[in-house]
Amino acid sequence: MASSSPSVEQTIGDLNKDNFVNLLSKLIGESKHVQNNPPELIPEEDRIVGHVLDAILPYSTTTGGGPLVVNHVTYKPKRGNLIVEYPGTEPGKILSFVGMHMDVVTANPNDWDFDPFSMTIDGDKLRGRGTTDCLGHVALVAELMRNLGETKPKLKSTVVAVFIASEENSSIPGVGVDSLVKDGLLDKLKQGPLFWIDTADKQPCIGTGGMIPWKLHVTGKLFHSGLAHKAINPLELAMEALKEIQLRFYKDFPPHPKEEVYGFATPSTMKPTQWNYPGGGINQIPAECTIAGDVRLTPFYNVPDVIKKLEAYVEDLNANIEKLDSRGPVSKYVLPEENLRGRITISFDEAMSGVACNLDSQGFHVLCKATEDVVGHVKPYSITGSLPLIRELQEEGFDVQTAGYGIISCLNGQQAIAILSDLMHYALIGGVNMRSVTSRLADLFNCSFVSSSVIDMFIGIYILDSILSILLRGEKERAWFPVQTLSSISVIEDENCLDLYAGLMATYHAKNEYCLLSDMCQGYQVFVSIISQLQD
Repeated sequence: MASSSPSVEQTIGDLNKDNFVNLLSKLIGESKHVQNNPPELIPEEDRIVGHVLDAILPYSTTTGGGPLVVNHVTYKPKRGNLIVEYPGTEPGKILSFVGMHMDVVTANPNDWDFDPFSMTIDGDKLRGRGTTDCLGHVALVAELMRNLGETKPKLKSTVVAVFIASEENSSIPGVGVDSLVKDGLLDKLKQGPLFWIDTADKQPCIGTGGMIPWKLHVTGKLFHSGLAHKAINPLELAMEALKEIQLRFYKDFPPHPKEEVYGFATPSTMKPTQWNYPGGGINQIPAECTIAGDVRLTPFYNVPDVIKKLEAYVEDLNANIEKLDSRGPVSKYVLPEENLRGRITISFDEAMSGVACNLDSQGFHVLCKATEDVVGHVKPYSITGSLPLIRELQEEGFDVQTAGYGIISCLNGQQAIAILSDLMHYALIGGVNMRSVTSRLADLFNCSFVSSSVIDMFIGIYILDSILSILLRGEKERAWFPVQTLSSISVIEDENCLDLYAGLMATYHAKNEYCLLSDMCQGYQVFVSIISQLQD
């Protein structure tokens, strides 16, 4: 009897670790030159493109060595994008991996425990700037496309990879995926699911938040603090005005019913994060001050609506500034005898909208199944951290789903995490109220929990799934965990097994960045599973 033909998974095979590590090492070696912080640091993404081309061109139509169709698209000198296509047999069937960006955030070598601009290997850890965000994903998807070109599986669906420039900073427009979309170069990707590969921790991220950076500038009257009745204290006015603005914000933008469906860790929030004033002696009431912060908005509210409301709040407060609460018998915001009134202005930096992925789409379901089959479980999550670009893709008609295979969690950005080794056991985990969970864990491990919010963070909600397996094996490892996504532990057998801390920070924006080779191998298997599923 003739043997059956090999499956797609068997034909494509597993990730070639040596090839992947070799390619990633070359990419990290270029990371110093792709830091994105204009005007001082303008990345040269073509340095990354060159290494990717070295890997895939031998299997391309360009050289005649294979089926890969390669398109190097450049809008600014030295700042290219790369579109790589493996043709399928059926027109109109397509899937794509997009978002693997070839720029990185800055790194100061003096702050790192190792050289950020050359890759070092420590067991399963691959260390260096970009290993998680996002050069690790660039190397991973490049290896996927190289393997497709080499093994030539017969696929119904065309597979497209889009490596992009200029994700970390948008101050120089017209460089990356925005221009690719504008020029119609990605139009055919609308015919199938688009997987944005730039999150972390191996689980589908199904919702992200919008971000509105704001500045509240308050003008008062400078005077000696010993004669406070002759001053308008802008610090007091700012505090009272901000309190009133926040109260109105939370009334107008309360928790949305869909946030529970998507599992958002928090509802929409508005809060201050920075305070600035001109300086002066401690005995001087200043003339002005500025409070800055952000709004983090779940995708079920519109950014323009919020901006209009905030502007209306400030306009109303200025018209009725004498009605604001004051502080003490001589605290005031109006000096009638001098015809002076305190004044509040609000301004906004560039805002972005959040995204809610389509939970009914084929892309979502195949991503979940692939994750469950490979990782051992699937727990889609949502956060009010922000991802640039993907809302715009969704509005253009793309079916965007997001995933990633780097590491995200560390304590306040001061240390890279030491991830627990086993993320596969979860049978004893169940969800309960966050406050009770953190309290219980703090008692069990004699530790304190802190929670911090940072831009562009992406939280892995399965992290605690590994705690029980660590405890039950008796291993002692130090770990950092995100507070906002903790699940309940039903059974704890050894209260002294590990030191546990909690916090949030994207390691890709922190020092000592790394990824795990084993996670990248699983990410590769997820990609192959997606390709296989979408053949039917």
